Amino acid sequence: MNVILLEKMHKLGDLGDQVKVKPGFGRNYLVPYGKAVPATEENIKAFEERRAELEKAAAERLKAAQARGEALEGSSVTIEAKAGEEGKLFGSIGVRDIAEAVSANGTAVEKSEVLLPEGPIRMTGEYGITLQLHTDVQATIQLNIVKG
Repeated sequence: MNVILLEKMHKLGDLGDQVKVKPGFGRNYLVPYGKAVPATEENIKAFEERRAELEKAAAERLKAAQARGEALEGSSVTIEAKAGEEGKLFGSIGVRDIAEAVSANGTAVEKSEVLLPEGPIRMTGEYGITLQLHTDVQATIQLNIVKG
């Protein structure tokens, strides 16, 4: 399935690129979420007419993400959790908990922006957490999990 990307997608392409994707990915994710349109003659013409508008919106999103990234870079967040004697948590700290703790400090962060490649955190301690605010913008925060 050929689609025209309406925004920059990590590992897929940039705004306006025509890419070939698997039909299920295009039909079930890209098109319904407004990230792409099928590459038909009508859609190609319509995209070319709207190109400047879409590029302006993409630049604004990038600028906003860079401002958020600068505000968050190097900041520290502390979460209190119940833990046993050796520091093992009763439960775990996931992306939702981290997003809520960072948002409580003043800069809004969605749970989809928090990257935990090794899964939820299950021990007390200090962790460097990466936030993917935009395809081109990442910020690293310091997360301290203490026994509470």
